[in-house]
Amino acid sequence: MRILLTGTTGYIGKRLLPVLLQEGHEIICCVRDKTRIADHIKHNPQITIIEIDFLKSNKITAVASDIDVAYYFIHSMTSSTNTFDKLEATAAHNFRTCVEHLKAKQVIYLGGIINDSSLSKHLESRKTVGSILKAGNYNTTILRAGIIIGSGSASFEIMRDLVEKLPIMITPKWVETKSQPIAIRDVIFYLSKIKDYPACQNQTYDITGPDILTYKQMMLQFAKVRNLKRRIFTVPVMTPRLSSYWLYFVTSTSYNLAVNLVDSIKVEVIGSPNNLNQILGHSPIPFSKAVELAYDKIEQNLVVSSWKDSITNSSLQPFISQYIESPSFGCFKDIQMTPIKTSPECVRERIWKIGGDNGWYYANKLWKIRGFMDKVFGGVGLRRGRTHPKQINTGDVIDFWRVVYANEKSNRLVLYAEMTLPGEAWLEFSIVNIFSKEYLIQEATFRPRGVWGRLYWFLLIPFHYFIFRGMSRRIAQKS
Repeated sequence: MRILLTGTTGYIGKRLLPVLLQEGHEIICCVRDKTRIADHIKHNPQITIIEIDFLKSNKITAVASDIDVAYYFIHSMTSSTNTFDKLEATAAHNFRTCVEHLKAKQVIYLGGIINDSSLSKHLESRKTVGSILKAGNYNTTILRAGIIIGSGSASFEIMRDLVEKLPIMITPKWVETKSQPIAIRDVIFYLSKIKDYPACQNQTYDITGPDILTYKQMMLQFAKVRNLKRRIFTVPVMTPRLSSYWLYFVTSTSYNLAVNLVDSIKVEVIGSPNNLNQILGHSPIPFSKAVELAYDKIEQNLVVSSWKDSITNSSLQPFISQYIESPSFGCFKDIQMTPIKTSPECVRERIWKIGGDNGWYYANKLWKIRGFMDKVFGGVGLRRGRTHPKQINTGDVIDFWRVVYANEKSNRLVLYAEMTLPGEAWLEFSIVNIFSKEYLIQEATFRPRGVWGRLYWFLLIPFHYFIFRGMSRRIAQKS
């Protein structure tokens, strides 16, 4: 089959792509920024990479028509609390025009379960997108899922933060809302197999796991899997704003996502019965088993994708490539040039492990204080960590930084700050050879915004010198 795949760098797309490749299909990957594509994907002969932003364009001229299946995984929920529904509708209209032009035979869309009489703005948007796609001149299959449980999924990571950090929880009353979670393995199974069944065309299916649980029951089962004792008490009054702040400060979610999640969590997400499992001969995984499988992946460092790496969760929209080179004019810089006392390979390995559980090699308590301050002022803080402890790809998050360039062959890593700042900041690491001697070049760049930006830099000069100098020396030392 010739398959058009959107959301290639997203949570679902990253997991579906290898399955489709293993089945031998020709894949046309639509991305907004080619720099986010890993080398093993770029150089795969089964894959064609197309750079397109469906918020702005509705045509692809670089590939031939006659697409067998097109997958639609575009969403904007983390980018805004007010306008994401309009953005999603625009993207859906443009996508529909595009696949009609390419003479696609079938479109498969993953939406949300919308059986409650009162829907959140997020679920209303997913319903609207489904209606837009169904109006196209092709066959449509809509799969509707609720909470997805898998390593790196937003729902899983939020519950993980809550359960592992809080032995006692004072929770809003929405924790009593019922839901029907589904394992990520089941989602990928349905998405990959349903294209092979003509009887499933022009149909809508709710895909769910076998358990109907409240959020409180899910967290308690989560704790049981982790051998943790947890107590959860609900309070009758907690405003949506306060609930959003509660999620935002306790978990690694962004504030925009927290607001939209709280709005959706109040809605029951229970699937309507259907015969899809009989058609496909499939038995979904129970909730507790899905949690166990997710932790198996985490412990083996095999997390394929994470919601935190989504570019819609970033200030770098739409193109990371614009930030690869830090600016030179109108900027303050801290440059550390440190002789390497071990092998360049060892230094590169340390650079590639920076952040997350491994920390920043020097003054980690000060980094944590800076992360807490960032969280207080509406930033992301340090809680995002990193998806993999050793591997880094362009577009990944490392605490409150975003990877804008990562090349092990050229020994260069460039990070862009996503913390709350009165300006913009870059942190770059590179290994260079000068007169037959290896040096670590560590360059921090800050482009201030107005008087407050300049004042911020000058106030922190002593800390920057202390931290950046110590970090550079630790990375370059023998052991």
